[in-house]
Amino acid sequence: MEASPGAGAIAGRLEAVDAVLESFFRLAGARAREIGAAYGALWSTLESSTVGGKRLRPRLVLDAYEGFGGRNGDAAAHVAAAFELLHTALIVHDDVIDRDFTRRGTTNVSGHYRDDATTAGIPIPTAEHRGMSTAIIAGDLALTGAYRVIDHDGLPPRLRERMLRLLDDAVFSSAAGELMDVDFSISATVPTVEEVVEMERLKTAVYTFEAPLQAGAMLAGAADHHQRALGEFGRSLGIAYQATDDLLGVFGDERETGKSTHGDLREGKRTVPIAFAATTDAWPGIHRYLGKSDLAAEEAEQVRAALSACGAETFTRGLAARMAEEALRALDRLPAPVAERLAPLAAEARDRVR
Repeated sequence: MEASPGAGAIAGRLEAVDAVLESFFRLAGARAREIGAAYGALWSTLESSTVGGKRLRPRLVLDAYEGFGGRNGDAAAHVAAAFELLHTALIVHDDVIDRDFTRRGTTNVSGHYRDDATTAGIPIPTAEHRGMSTAIIAGDLALTGAYRVIDHDGLPPRLRERMLRLLDDAVFSSAAGELMDVDFSISATVPTVEEVVEMERLKTAVYTFEAPLQAGAMLAGAADHHQRALGEFGRSLGIAYQATDDLLGVFGDERETGKSTHGDLREGKRTVPIAFAATTDAWPGIHRYLGKSDLAAEEAEQVRAALSACGAETFTRGLAARMAEEALRALDRLPAPVAERLAPLAAEARDRVR
């Protein structure tokens, strides 16, 4: 049985993906600077938002591709880079929707252009609008860039068409999930756990897990039934990942996650623990603080205590564990080299701290 690639091997494989991204931004930046310095600067800012990520989606493309014996490294690197650009586009737009100006403790695209405007003496409301408007443009560029990168000469026409359709399906699903998330946040009623899970699957799991895995397998020529099994693995893995993410958003260590444990509560986000808590007697005491923009640290601690006491924390951890186990069962229908590469991801999704 083939051993799972270590950290050094993973870094080596991802160098080819980074090279594709660097080439993409270099050519786009040069083209943009021919139009004007400001447009060139926007491309530089967008590129900076792709640096330092975990490259999870490219890793999944490459794991599936190499597990099924793929050998065209250039084609795989382009497909993997396309999913990283899609991720960039969606998080840039998601930050606009959430009116966030930072990500992982640093200014995002919105924040960069907001700060530029405030430094120039522009009032805060106008500066924030400028930041979010520019981020929408940047996200659009990353989104169209994903299609351009995947549509390169290294793929036969029929395979290229299938890849583009898979990418489009991922965008289509994510948009549906994002709309559900927006609607949930303003609804007077709290969605059920099942509705939240479906929203998170559509919004994140499809483009983060299902589609990259299937793209890598498809590129390597894997059989259709293996692609379906990978999709089921990715779906369960994505739900486990998001359930854990919901917990980290409230109970995580900010030094590990780089994310405030007050943010989700202040925004009133409809997460799995919140949906579960809404069915318990603890809900009135939680609901009074949910969505409070000036939520104090001690109030957030009261909510955390209530979520633990009513069983919401335990339920969500159990959901993550069950979906991780379900993901592992899907691997039983895949060749050993593929299953060996992917099995650690199930534990990582369940146990991660950031």
